[in-house]
Amino acid sequence: MKLRKMLLTVSVVFLLASSASVAAASDFDWMPNFNIQAQADPSGFRAKIATRFNIGDAQITTVLSNFPKPADAYVALRLGEMSGKPIDYVTEQYKEGKDRGWGALAKSLGIKPGSPEFHALKRGDDLYGQKGKGKGKGKGKKNK
Repeated sequence: MKLRKMLLTVSVVFLLASSASVAAASDFDWMPNFNIQAQADPSGFRAKIATRFNIGDAQITTVLSNFPKPADAYVALRLGEMSGKPIDYVTEQYKEGKDRGWGALAKSLGIKPGSPEFHALKRGDDLYGQKGKGKGKGKGKKNK
């Protein structure tokens, strides 16, 4: 009987540990697909960035040149927007601590990693209309 309880306890612990790692792995899991789409249509991507963030072609070129992939540049632009900080400042903070991850960068910009806005960013981007887990537009809300 004790062996069964011990096996059950060990099984539950492994199940919980694997669930936590799967949940952590899904953070920002939209980025590879985002990069594929951006690289497949660079001019369309630049147009979407220009419209979404109301910036010109020269600034887009500068931002893209400072990040390894289009999705990284997009996340930096979003973090700048969320924090109210200029993209130059966000880029500087990214370069100084790029090994620490997006949560640490967000925190250094005054964004709470547990905030609904940051969770929305982790779940999916708004540029290509991808959405992760959570409520979509209008779900759970009365339409007016």
